[in-house]
Amino acid sequence: MTEPTYEELKARLAELEKSGARRTGQLEFRVGEKGGVSVYGLGRFPVTLYYEQWTRLLDAMPQLRAFLEENKEAGKLKLKEK
Repeated sequence: MTEPTYEELKARLAELEKSGARRTGQLEFRVGEKGGVSVYGLGRFPVTLYYEQWTRLLDAMPQLRAFLEENKEAGKLKLKEK
């Protein structure tokens, strides 16, 4: 395996600095190589679903909100303290 060149190291450093600056708490959306849509910024790992899965999830938003509220009031959900 050969040693990377100075230019390759500079490019890699710039890439790492750019990716480190992403931890802003904002959500970021990307389309992957296989056509899935990934959401970054929710947790340690991205959430990736395909188009049909995202539309099914979005269509179910009222039920999801109701489910979350019911379980929040019942004390079943773990909530982050602010």
